[in-house]
Amino acid sequence: MPPSPKWVELAEHLRKQIASGDLPPGEKLPSTSQLCQIHGVSSIVVRNAMLTLKAEGLVVGVPGVGVFVAER
Repeated sequence: MPPSPKWVELAEHLRKQIASGDLPPGEKLPSTSQLCQIHGVSSIVVRNAMLTLKAEGLVVGVPGVGVFVAER
């Protein structure tokens, strides 16, 4: 089985952190550049992971402020 795309892996990693409570509701996620550095990925990978998590209702973006874990 081929490896998952990096954005799928990043989305799954963040999903697990949200589910476990390591990233509680209302918590601001690291910036795109911080996530790129932490995970060794490009900004496109981070953007695709964020779009997936937003579509799932797990995070919400506030323009000019950041991305936050959604309230349950």
